Amino acid sequence: MMPKQRPEPLDDDTAERPSKSQIKREMHALQALGESLIAMQPAQRARFPLSDDMLRAIDETARIRSHEGRRRHMQYVGKLIRKEDLAAIQAVFDNIEQEKQQRDHAFHRLEKWRDRLIDEGDAAAELWLNEHPDTDRQTLRQLIRNAQRERDQNKPPASARKLFQLLRDTAQL
Repeated sequence: MMPKQRPEPLDDDTAERPSKSQIKREMHALQALGESLIAMQPAQRARFPLSDDMLRAIDETARIRSHEGRRRHMQYVGKLIRKEDLAAIQAVFDNIEQEKQQRDHAFHRLEKWRDRLIDEGDAAAELWLNEHPDTDRQTLRQLIRNAQRERDQNKPPASARKLFQLLRDTAQL
């Protein structure tokens, strides 16, 4: 008796087709993308190139209270998002992330300036004032002195926070 042989696939198309698991992962990724769009503020969401159907579905989400209803609605959002321009949506997400990184970098620079001003005092204040001549000189020096005093007395850094706020307002961040 001969062993059973598996039949050969009729066409090579089946090898190129994604698996059920892959399709499920892609659908979950699209639902997650929809969740992040829903979680955004309307002003930020307006930057995305979304269809009217997608915007209505996003607005509808706020009205749904039941867990099962929300789950089904998110599946619907995932279905709608397949029809959207995913490359354009990703480009906006990348742009938002880049802006966030630039803002974080600017805040880190200001934190370093604040620490330098507190550590070095008037010498650093002159450097800051040369770069930002519109800074209120008297307020800057007063906040530096208060922050130094708070640091020396191990008090909470209230003046250091105010100093950072002054630097941020001056740098217009």
